[in-house]
Amino acid sequence: MSAPAPVARCVQRGARSIGGRLATSGRPICRSITTTTTTTPSAASRASTIAATKRTSRTTAACSSLRGSRTGVRSFATSRSLRQDDEDSFDPSRIERESDQVDVCIVGAGPAGLSAAIRLKQLANEAGNEDFRVIVLEKAGDVGAHILSGAVIQPTAVEELFPDWLDEENPARFEHATPAGADKMRFLTKTAAIPLPTPPQMSNHGNYIVSLNQFVKWLGERAEELGVEIYPGFAAAEVLYEPDGSVRGVATNDLGLGRDGKPKDTFERGMEFHAKVTMFGEGCHGSLSKQVINKFDLRHDSQHQTYGLGVKEVWEVDPAKFEKGLVVHSMGYPLPTDVYGGAFMYHFGENMVSLGLVVSLDYKNPWLSPYQEFQKLKLHPLFRNVLEGGKCISYGARALIEGGFQSIPKVAFPGGALIGDSAGFVNVPKVKGTHNAMKSGILAGQAAWRALEREDPGTVFLYDYEDSLRKSSIWKELREVRNLRPSFHSPLGLFGGLAYSGLDTFVLKGRTPWTFKHKVPDYAATKPADKFKKIEYEKPDGKITFDILTSVSRTGTNHEEDQPVHLQVKDWDAHTNETYPAYQGVENRFCPAGVYEYVEDESKPHGVRFQINAQNCIHCKTCDIKAPHQDINWQVPQGGEGPKYYMT
Repeated sequence: MSAPAPVARCVQRGARSIGGRLATSGRPICRSITTTTTTTPSAASRASTIAATKRTSRTTAACSSLRGSRTGVRSFATSRSLRQDDEDSFDPSRIERESDQVDVCIVGAGPAGLSAAIRLKQLANEAGNEDFRVIVLEKAGDVGAHILSGAVIQPTAVEELFPDWLDEENPARFEHATPAGADKMRFLTKTAAIPLPTPPQMSNHGNYIVSLNQFVKWLGERAEELGVEIYPGFAAAEVLYEPDGSVRGVATNDLGLGRDGKPKDTFERGMEFHAKVTMFGEGCHGSLSKQVINKFDLRHDSQHQTYGLGVKEVWEVDPAKFEKGLVVHSMGYPLPTDVYGGAFMYHFGENMVSLGLVVSLDYKNPWLSPYQEFQKLKLHPLFRNVLEGGKCISYGARALIEGGFQSIPKVAFPGGALIGDSAGFVNVPKVKGTHNAMKSGILAGQAAWRALEREDPGTVFLYDYEDSLRKSSIWKELREVRNLRPSFHSPLGLFGGLAYSGLDTFVLKGRTPWTFKHKVPDYAATKPADKFKKIEYEKPDGKITFDILTSVSRTGTNHEEDQPVHLQVKDWDAHTNETYPAYQGVENRFCPAGVYEYVEDESKPHGVRFQINAQNCIHCKTCDIKAPHQDINWQVPQGGEGPKYYMT
């Protein structure tokens, strides 16, 4: 059946036009050409200005059609006008796409993608090859707008790229880092917080609390200074292949299609980017990354990936309750003992507190709602005492990698590589992944530079990346903690996992001849609803706890309503028939943004109608991971859409 129109429950009260969105913050294709980053007149800044000027002549042709368009939408010469009488038979593939040839194309302007781009341009500039083209395609309207994390970062990777990243004499230093102070680890009951020893891998001495959203924006600015071309608002939607099967590059999605898939007056074909090397740094469970993993069977020698869902708020708190640099982690309440997860609270900046809950997505009970568990968490005295009298200023959620060492796939394939969370380098016991994501980008960038220096005419394969990864700090630290997360799968659940983790951490230190296996994929762990008692969550108070649509309104998310639903379910009625009787609306509970619901409809066999409120989507990708029958496929919407996170 065709997808019905969204109901009024959606957060958005109306959709902006494509032209209006592009004219404001959406799709600045020429951003690195028309914008100059302001720095002091050093030799480095002069060099970056020269590099930007050289890029102008190469890319003006690709961008000029944008500037002349009445609506702000590209109007390529290869696109023909659409007549009313041929819309019904319209096939976008009949229209040739504009293309651009570059040296390296990177999908995703996150920590991994930007680190790879920065390292590549550092090497190219050092070699005097300023014409070496590195482009980064980012689906968000602005660099950093889709970025969300805790975050306490280990600075090893950023110091490798920019040793003076915090130096007060550096005018381009990062100005929003809070040195981590005291570490506290707590086991929570409903009312108590029991002190636990802080595991050595969770010590944060020498680390920094940051808004990863701000940090990635800063990385983007540094990348542009070096000559990296960053195109926000470009949603890579298709992997392109050479006749021999190697990756040729990517294509962005078509714009101007209506909800029914038919072209509107604003239709324009996507654009192709061809590259000698294409890197996928989309983050957790990227839509293109999962395609290349399957095509090249990159998990042949590894286990399936496992995931968690992180739900987070940023609060401005009473200065009397603020302890700058304080790092708090907890386990236990509010999660059941058979659910792996934990909470964090970081005091950073000026009276800012980052508070979040991570829930492993291998939970069994379909009545459980990670969003509602987070609301319960905030009522615990440990957190409520800090939040009372404060103001919630931001909300967000995203899926994150938990598989660790056992789930690392092959990272190189003909014509490209996986970097960052597209491969999966989060150190779960350490509660960190940014440093590994950045390090993987650096390693991939160095390997790509060496491979392209050889100027071999054939397909590029980054053998050096696979080799250097296995010799790196990433491999060492993930291997050492490989058994900690899987140990919570034992029949003893939380307490068995805590006991083994303590033994492994303080005594064995990963030096064991065994490697525990993950059990079933997260979606397969979900059990029928009739196996559990329904969980009744309290209504929000509007001060500490909030309803889900109030929270979504704090994400700044926006999607045009009249476009194909990017949360792809082939047949909504078939989905209802297969999923609703057994799981009683599990989609509504695992989604942290109110995207999915079952609306009462007596005309339907089960008395409900499946509804997708795609405008609310905050791109966490939980649905693609947790749907019990794996019949929800998350794809990128139009570029520039989705959340616009602040301080996350």
